[in-house]
Amino acid sequence: MIAVRITLDVLPEKQLELMQTLFSLINPVGKEPGCKSYKVCRDIKDKNSFCLFEEWENREDLEQHIKTLRFKVLLGTRTLLRKPPEIKIYTVSRTQGMEAVMAMRT
Repeated sequence: MIAVRITLDVLPEKQLELMQTLFSLINPVGKEPGCKSYKVCRDIKDKNSFCLFEEWENREDLEQHIKTLRFKVLLGTRTLLRKPPEIKIYTVSRTQGMEAVMAMRT
């Protein structure tokens, strides 16, 4: 699995425009081949900070997504941001759930 975290620090006066753009991407990206999850979150301490979390089946699916017009639209939001987006791509070899948390707590 490939996980992606994109942090966006929006200009206060451009919040609505960024939110509309992000909202327009959620359903279409979520239906792309290999997309396991596509979420947009807003920081509760800083209302100008947004984070996208994406999960992809494999690197090839992510690469195809990055070549899409949708991803180009996301990159086009740079003009709405205080600083360039921070993009992190993680290759995950294994995941664990609540059972792992409970095991650690005992």
